[in-house]
Amino acid sequence: MNTRCYIIMMAALLLTACAGEQRDYDAAGTFEATEVTVSAEATGGLMQFDVVEGQTLALGQQVGLIDTVQLALKARGLGATKASVANQRPNTQVQIAALRQQIAKAEKERDRYAALVKDGAANQKQLDDAISTVSVLKKQLEAQVATLGNSTNSLNSQMTATDIQREQVLDQLKKCHIVAPIGGTVLEKYVELGEYAVVGKPLFKLADIDNLFLRAYVTSAQLSRVKIGQQVTVYCDYGSGNRKQYTGTVVWISSQAEFTPKTILTDDERANLVYAVKIAVKNDGNIKIGMYGEVKF
Repeated sequence: MNTRCYIIMMAALLLTACAGEQRDYDAAGTFEATEVTVSAEATGGLMQFDVVEGQTLALGQQVGLIDTVQLALKARGLGATKASVANQRPNTQVQIAALRQQIAKAEKERDRYAALVKDGAANQKQLDDAISTVSVLKKQLEAQVATLGNSTNSLNSQMTATDIQREQVLDQLKKCHIVAPIGGTVLEKYVELGEYAVVGKPLFKLADIDNLFLRAYVTSAQLSRVKIGQQVTVYCDYGSGNRKQYTGTVVWISSQAEFTPKTILTDDERANLVYAVKIAVKNDGNIKIGMYGEVKF
């Protein structure tokens, strides 16, 4: 009788142990967010820097300003240079007006001599001289128009080059304004107000924690059950058996296998190669970056 009770008790313990080993998820991983490290795009002192760790920023919100005085003066100088070049452009119509008047007068003389020759009151040489004068004046007009045109084109090119330089300076001025490239929460702050910034120097790190991703790992056997756009159940593990359920969407599946990360358990623990998948989850404020999570396909 004692032996029979012992066997029943051992069987119950084994069943309990087996049940405890069963998992209600198919893959596990950690939560991550889209993180952006914002770096300086200009060089100069930080005149404004309103960034606090944990602060929520909107897309395009200005949070800082790098010294713009020298760039602003340079932009004004280029504007004055353009105006000076514009004043040098010749007024073609005014400068050729006198020559056109001479041509008109010469053509009248030519026509008068032509009439006199026809009536026998003048000789042919006088008419030929008048025709030659008109021809010479017209060639002079063509040459002057070409010269004035070349001068105008050259000055226009200088103005265009000045415009390009000014646009470059204005772009540099724009980059002095530090703005949030995405909407999100400030994770880390690397500089303080008054420090000197150089191009490429990290200023702060920003992450979109409202829309997180669970990076989980599945075996090749599970891969056929996972599709892009698939709705899945995600569990956020708070530890000590405390979990919360969310709805997620598979948004990415790796095209390459990799060795199983040591910190991740897959459905088949004997698998050496797994595939990473990303599941988008709308955060209610309780999920933190780096927390463990599970997914049920």
